Amino acid sequence: MGDTAQIICFNLNCQAPNPETHRFCQQCRTPLVKRYLWVIGKGVEALKPGKLIAERFVLKEERILLDTQPGIPLPYTEDIADGISPYLRLFPYQLHVPQVYGKLPPHKKGKYKDIWLLEEAPIKVIPNQKPGKSPVIVLLPELTKVWQDATPMRQLNWLWQMAHLWEPLESEGVAASLLNSQLLRVEGQVVRLLQLERSPEPEPSLRELGQFWWQLVPKAHPEIEQSLEQLCQKMMAEELVSSEELIRELDQILQVVGRSQICTYQIITLTDTGPTRQRNEDSCYPPPSPPGAKHGENCYSSSPTVIVCDGIGGHDGGNVASNLAIETIQEWLDRFPPHLDSNHFDIVTQLESSIFEANDRISQRNDNEGRSERQRMGTTLVMAKGYTHEVYITHIGDSRAYWITPTGCHQVTIDDDIASREVRLGYSLYRESLQQAGTGALIQALGMSSSHHLHPTVQRFIIDEDCIFLLCSDGLSDNDRVEQNWDKEILPVLEKKINLSAAATKLIEIANNQNGHDNVTVGLVYYQVKQNPQQQKQKKEAGEQGIATNVLPGKQPENNQFSQLKTRLLVTKNHPPNLLPLLAGIVFLLGLGGLLVYLWVPAIGYRVDSLINKVKPQQQPTSNSTNSTISTTSTTTPLPTNETKSAASLTPGTRIQVKIPPLPTNQNQKPLLLRQSSQPLQNQAIIGSIPHASILEIERKDLREQERWLLVKVCSIPQQPKINNPKQQPSQAVPATFRVIKPGEQGWIKQTEIEPYLQEYSPSELPTGGC
Repeated sequence: MGDTAQIICFNLNCQAPNPETHRFCQQCRTPLVKRYLWVIGKGVEALKPGKLIAERFVLKEERILLDTQPGIPLPYTEDIADGISPYLRLFPYQLHVPQVYGKLPPHKKGKYKDIWLLEEAPIKVIPNQKPGKSPVIVLLPELTKVWQDATPMRQLNWLWQMAHLWEPLESEGVAASLLNSQLLRVEGQVVRLLQLERSPEPEPSLRELGQFWWQLVPKAHPEIEQSLEQLCQKMMAEELVSSEELIRELDQILQVVGRSQICTYQIITLTDTGPTRQRNEDSCYPPPSPPGAKHGENCYSSSPTVIVCDGIGGHDGGNVASNLAIETIQEWLDRFPPHLDSNHFDIVTQLESSIFEANDRISQRNDNEGRSERQRMGTTLVMAKGYTHEVYITHIGDSRAYWITPTGCHQVTIDDDIASREVRLGYSLYRESLQQAGTGALIQALGMSSSHHLHPTVQRFIIDEDCIFLLCSDGLSDNDRVEQNWDKEILPVLEKKINLSAAATKLIEIANNQNGHDNVTVGLVYYQVKQNPQQQKQKKEAGEQGIATNVLPGKQPENNQFSQLKTRLLVTKNHPPNLLPLLAGIVFLLGLGGLLVYLWVPAIGYRVDSLINKVKPQQQPTSNSTNSTISTTSTTTPLPTNETKSAASLTPGTRIQVKIPPLPTNQNQKPLLLRQSSQPLQNQAIIGSIPHASILEIERKDLREQERWLLVKVCSIPQQPKINNPKQQPSQAVPATFRVIKPGEQGWIKQTEIEPYLQEYSPSELPTGGC
């Protein structure tokens, strides 16, 4: 549409009409709110461009409406449709999932009804270069359309976000949304869904997600192509059965690829009492610079910590609680610093523990001073903690964190208030809940009750480009001041136009001049991502020497950073050859007996589970070429012998027999020990020893500290020989220090320990008394 729409001023005391191209009201200078909404429901096709719909909406593009009266609430929604409920319960995931704005009033003549409006949909507004013309409104690009142009870190980041969304979407019956390329959009490094799609019956599993990702493999960055290929194969083969296992696999690849970039951090914090308060109950860490000093210039840290607290409890307690929270958390993090190789679970546990410790100290002080109910002092908290290429945001209360990237501003925390709780429970739309009295009251904060009733939120973000995290108290975030000003006051930092201290100072001024009702505190963390020159040098040298960075087990150079991540390939990505000559060749070679062949199968359209049982990759024949370059597209591994079971086919349900070869009597046979846990060695209690000729069934596979573990069930064990001469104990006998396992017992064993002694058995070959 060429002409601009008229936006009614958000200020109810003004309500003057303004052109869509303006940022502020021409009469009262209130920032103009522009909400572009995505339309879903029945009768969408009846909406015609060029007319005012329901006396307030303008159709800008197909299924995209502009609300011209954003300050006036829509009619109250009495009945929430079943298809809308998942949006409400997924409210905590609003970074990725659009939220329900309201219901479009039905057409008087019945042309449309049951039309719902979604806000925060992946819609991009592009300013028009022609003066006086309305902006260009488009949808953000599909992930599949921009995939091949992304960096390896960006590609992994997108998949990692999808993996995190799988479980919550699956619980709401809308996991199919992640399998529809038209719904899967991206805004820079953020994955965003256009709308939710109800999953068919039966509910899709990680197998279907693996098949969807498989389509991305051919255009994946060469640095991660083979790792992604094998990850998809494991998903399709159902070796990964939960999103937690999938995330763990992606974390391993991210840990390696993340070495190719270096993150530096610049930090600044500022706090101000505000124009109407007598005392500042906010606190922050690091402590702000004195008034008049230069703030934040060249303030770098290898592992930054920024904390913002907003005290509760009046002049006699709020500032005490906020300062005590910061003091306690900082002491805790200094006392128990995570190691460089700490996993996600350990870091989250540390952060949560610091919150509980702070809560207990404030609560104890309240109890000692006899404070009860509203007299109890407390505080909100929002904290950013950086580790390598990750940022952890910990939150409780209504202080907020925003993620500012070159393409957008995203609120990443959800206020712990009554309104948000009503939405998460599916009782009400968020904007309708905010209209009710008292719904802004907090439901949790530090110091109000025991830690048993406290539920802090810890989120993790992968960083692959320059960005800024803004942490602030509600003195700034109230009335959408961040959303209205981020592009003018914070984005210029990313564009290298202003420094961080100038941005922080301006945000304090905005809070005081445009809100002014409360104390205000801001903390800015500026993440700058650069390529690791050492990694770049190693890649260059590897390329000059003809060494591939993605090769298979048994074929890789010693410095291959992906060596620990590789498993045997189950499916190839190459185009299928003519199958008739290939099958004839296979029959001929099998008739000759013992000759090795290649079996290439199509990448898409075949059932992977049948391939596991029917297809055995063959050993690549020795080449006569003098070229020692290892091909990055090689997809073959040594053929397992009859006595050894291949690692890749040790899938749950497989039955195996332990065959321990005899050793000379002067050597000690190291026993195969079954353990209760796959945790680190100090937590492993030994169940017993596995004797020769035992038959086991694989129940599960797990990965702990880059070691593969098998959970096995004992089907049967042979009768143990009697030992007449203890000095000449047969190698197959069990050492006296360990008891012999019994049929029916379960336990864990390292895959590398048991692999050399395995023989696969089919159910028909198992002796009587198997599992």
